[in-house]
Amino acid sequence: MRMKRFVAALALMVFLGGSVALASAQARAAAASTPSSQPAKVTFRRIFQGSSPEYIELSIWDDQKTATYEIRQMDDDPGPAPFEVGEALRTKIFGLTAQLHNFQGQDLDVHRKIANLGEKTFRWEQAGVVHETKFNYTLNQAAAQLLQIFEGLARQQEHYELITRRMRYDRLGIYDALLQFESDLNRGLLPEPQRLVPLLEQISNDPKFVDVARQRARMLIGKIH
Repeated sequence: MRMKRFVAALALMVFLGGSVALASAQARAAAASTPSSQPAKVTFRRIFQGSSPEYIELSIWDDQKTATYEIRQMDDDPGPAPFEVGEALRTKIFGLTAQLHNFQGQDLDVHRKIANLGEKTFRWEQAGVVHETKFNYTLNQAAAQLLQIFEGLARQQEHYELITRRMRYDRLGIYDALLQFESDLNRGLLPEPQRLVPLLEQISNDPKFVDVARQRARMLIGKIH
């Protein structure tokens, strides 16, 4: 009788232990399949010594329009600054990132003997999980589109900084800065040129700037709209 009770108790312990283990495994699987509530971040970095600029880094979050950028020479003081990226462009960035499996296990480099075009890095982060990939040149279509967007955003911020500096310190140089901006605008290199419209409006309405610059600013506003 005692032996039967012992065997029954042992069987119950094994059953309960197996049930707990199964429940634990199911909970882990459910947690893994449920999207994290924490925001995802995509970062692009390009390091190209001897070029200007040598260092570019932009970080975009999927849940907010405020992003960060850092564009400088390698020996300049580091430090990111904020800028804004619209919802439609963020959706496109994270859509392309998803096509690239959030950069997990992605070898994007062409692996051919070509000129050094700078080391480029795509990095994805969410809830402590990080995936990144590095390349010099890629033929992957999604990666090339993503690269074009990030490099375009960097150029756009360079124009923003140049025009802002000229407005403060070199009013006569405003016209040349506007021509540089117009050149990239005409080539479709700037993802969100409307971000510069407030600067252009300031120039067009301020009599302290030369009339030819004010006219050019008004023309650019019309072209962007």
